[in-house]
Amino acid sequence: MTDTPAVLFVCVRNGGKSQMAAGLMRQAAGDRVEVHSAGTNPGEMINALSAQALAESGADISGESPTSIDPELLRRVDLVVTLGRDARVDAGDTEVRTWDTDEPSARGIEGLDRMRLIRDDIAARVDDLLAELTGPSPNP
Repeated sequence: MTDTPAVLFVCVRNGGKSQMAAGLMRQAAGDRVEVHSAGTNPGEMINALSAQALAESGADISGESPTSIDPELLRRVDLVVTLGRDARVDAGDTEVRTWDTDEPSARGIEGLDRMRLIRDDIAARVDDLLAELTGPSPNP
């Protein structure tokens, strides 16, 4: 990896989970990690409930837009993290990890409560990944 590790978070629509992961990583890592997000089949806009749930934790993704995977970026990042079961990325020699994230709707939990649970699951995973990539936080 380079001095500043680069991570690409990917989900299908790039309107919810991958944007949440990117927002949480940007918030936690600052400039210690280069953060990107994309979708395998991007939608038109950010999921409003995802943005609301993330805003509650202090991260803002309201100005983001879903985007497709840039092949040049895919070659340049150190790690690709797919979120959920449906996103598939052929990243060549780049490491790909899949986060099989919590899906509260399978338990009948919907709306903002669903997004909060997804946010909390992703936040814990982001914290673990950040520690792996950069070592302990300078502000414990």
